[in-house]
Amino acid sequence: MKRTTIVDVGRLAGVSAKTVSRVLNGEPHVSADVQQRVRAAADTLDYHPNVFAQALVRRKSNMIGLVYENPSPSYVVELQRGVLERLTAERYRLVVIPIRSVQENASEVVGLLRSAALDGVVLAPPASDHPLILKQLHEARIYCARIAPTRMIDAAPSNLVDDVAAAREIAAYVIGLGHRDMAIIRGDATHPSSEARMLGYTQAFHQAGLELKFDRIEPGLFTFDSGLAAARHILARPDRPTAILAQNDDMAVGAMMAAREFGLSIPDDLSVAGFDDSEVSRITWPRLTTVRQPVFEMAVAATEMVIAQLEEREPVRRLVHPHTLLVRESTAPPRA
Repeated sequence: MKRTTIVDVGRLAGVSAKTVSRVLNGEPHVSADVQQRVRAAADTLDYHPNVFAQALVRRKSNMIGLVYENPSPSYVVELQRGVLERLTAERYRLVVIPIRSVQENASEVVGLLRSAALDGVVLAPPASDHPLILKQLHEARIYCARIAPTRMIDAAPSNLVDDVAAAREIAAYVIGLGHRDMAIIRGDATHPSSEARMLGYTQAFHQAGLELKFDRIEPGLFTFDSGLAAARHILARPDRPTAILAQNDDMAVGAMMAAREFGLSIPDDLSVAGFDDSEVSRITWPRLTTVRQPVFEMAVAATEMVIAQLEEREPVRRLVHPHTLLVRESTAPPRA
C-alpha cells in the first residue's frame, strides 16, 4: 500500500508540496485559507509526517533522551510516563538510555548520547549530579535538564526536591509514634540522594534526642532484593528494632517480605516506612507509609525545559517540587 506523501496532500489542496511543508511545520506567512485547505487534505488522506525526513531537513534528530541508573522499576516507569506525557502531540520522540553504573561509565555517557544524535536529554539521578557529564554535554552543545540534583544547581535547568526535609519528616513521624529503636536501609551510596536522605534521618534523630547507631544502618542498592537481604540481617539480631526506615519503596517492600519470613506482623511487631510513593507502595499490603517524591511531575517539567531550549525559548532554570508525607497502614506505635 503506497504511503501518502506531501505531494498527494498538495495535489488535493491545490498547492505545492513546499507550501504543504510550510503549513505542517507551522511556518509563518501562509494564508488562513491555504492552511485550512492543506490541513483538511491531510486529514482526508490520513497523512502523517515522516519524522526522519523532517529531521534531515532541519538537521535535527527530533529525539530526546532519558538517562537513568536507578534500578527501581516503579521509579523508571514514572520517569518514562512523565517524559512521554510532555511529548504527546510533539514531533520529538523518546530514546531511553539506561546506564548500569554512572560512576563507572561517566566518561562514556556523552559519547553514547552523541552517537544517538540526540537533540536533548533529561538526566535522572545520579547522572543529573555528575560534573563530567554536565561539562561534556555543554561542550557537545546537547541541551539538558536535570531531575533531583543536589549539587551545582545552576549548571543546567533543574527540578528540585528537598530530600533532606522529606527524610527528616518521615523519620520524625515514625519517632512520633513512639519508636526509639529503629534501623535504616540505605540506598546506593554512589547516589547523592542517599546521602541527603541519611542527613534528614540524622536531623530527625538529633531533634528527638535519640542516638543514631551506625550498627543499625544496613547498605542497600535501591532494589527489592537488597532491601530483603538487609532486613534479613537486621531481623536476625537478638536486639531486633521496632521500626525500619528504607530509603526507597522497593527496599521497604523487601523489608516487609523479610518480616513475614521471620513470622512478624506489620505493623504490630514491626513498622516499615519507605520513600518515593512508587506504585509498589500502593499495591502491597499493608500499604506502605512513605514520602511522595513527584517523579512524574519532575519528568514532565524537565522535558519541557529541554523542549524550550530546542525551540529557543528561555527555560525555567530552577523548579522546586513539594514532597508529601503519606501515612498508611505499615506503621503504628510499637507494642508496649
